[in-house]
Amino acid sequence: MIRIAIVDDHEMVREGLRTILQPEEDFDVVAESGSADGIVALVDDARPDVVLLDARLPGISGPEATRLLAASHPEAAVLIVSTYSDDELVHECISAGAKGYVIKDIKQFSLKESIRAVYRGEGAVSPAVAAKVLDRLRGAPAKQESTEPHAQLSDSQYKILRLIAEGFSNREIASRVHLSENTVKSHIQEIFRKLQVRNRVEAALRATKEGWL
Repeated sequence: MIRIAIVDDHEMVREGLRTILQPEEDFDVVAESGSADGIVALVDDARPDVVLLDARLPGISGPEATRLLAASHPEAAVLIVSTYSDDELVHECISAGAKGYVIKDIKQFSLKESIRAVYRGEGAVSPAVAAKVLDRLRGAPAKQESTEPHAQLSDSQYKILRLIAEGFSNREIASRVHLSENTVKSHIQEIFRKLQVRNRVEAALRATKEGWL
């Protein structure tokens, strides 16, 4: 059972999210709040596995709330769920420790699968958001110490890394590279180890900063 907390200043959004999520057999919405001002206490009491957090909130902002949870409850995965996708805000949230960032448009990206992904430690980013982050990073100067990715990754792992950066799920990657989903998962864990990153978002950011994509 994945325990979920919803933090959003719009009551209708909280009700809508609860209505979408609560019927799932593996989901349990254990807490809700209209602000992040007491978010540490909320997580202390409810012990959610995943916190759905709006990026722009009254009082404590989404990025600041993410930093607080990363410091006090690193076991709780923060998934930003927002209507805003400007690259500065996305970058700030991810840098603060968010495990994923999705837009409030379930037709374009599956919120349920995103929750399951961050719960598994995989990270989740809407394709539109991933494109903005990558575009921002591509505009940054490349590091002088950059190395070719093939020095660390196999050809298969490099292909998988590119698909991760484009926002594809494990199942979609498996279909595109003609491997089983379990084999893809094993490759992804090895990619994380070799790149010294913790999740898919960090892997995509590392690869882009190094100029591999």
